[in-house]
Amino acid sequence: MTAPLSALLPGTWELVSRVDVDDAGERRVEPSLGEDPVALLIYDRAGHFAAQFMKRDRSSSAAETARPAAANNSRAIGGYDAYFGTYSVDDANGTVTQHLTGALSPENVGHVLTRAMTVDGDRLLIRLQTTTVEGEKVTRELIWSRVG
Repeated sequence: MTAPLSALLPGTWELVSRVDVDDAGERRVEPSLGEDPVALLIYDRAGHFAAQFMKRDRSSSAAETARPAAANNSRAIGGYDAYFGTYSVDDANGTVTQHLTGALSPENVGHVLTRAMTVDGDRLLIRLQTTTVEGEKVTRELIWSRVG
């Protein structure tokens, strides 16, 4: 029998891939962080988490105008996004609910984000529904590798 998500999730995770796909199966590039951001995600055993995302090439990000956050997501500024808070795990449904205590974007403070997650060995898969900046629905899939 596999251990529950709540037992497997705690640790530090490094982003391997982040892909958005529309209903037709076409990849959509999210411009604020790009297709290949650098990111760390940390869950401790006491119920706290922190997430940091950075666009690999931020040379053109400084001039980006602020865009509103996509549905079911936080907003990056200048090619960077960061937030932290508390989390709870619903083992029966395979979901993690994050309560944002602090965030780079002030409007994200207090948000509650629920994500479908699975852990297979040292791989974490997060899947969520969101939208492009144009409002098109996409499925985002993030694959993480356990650090250490």
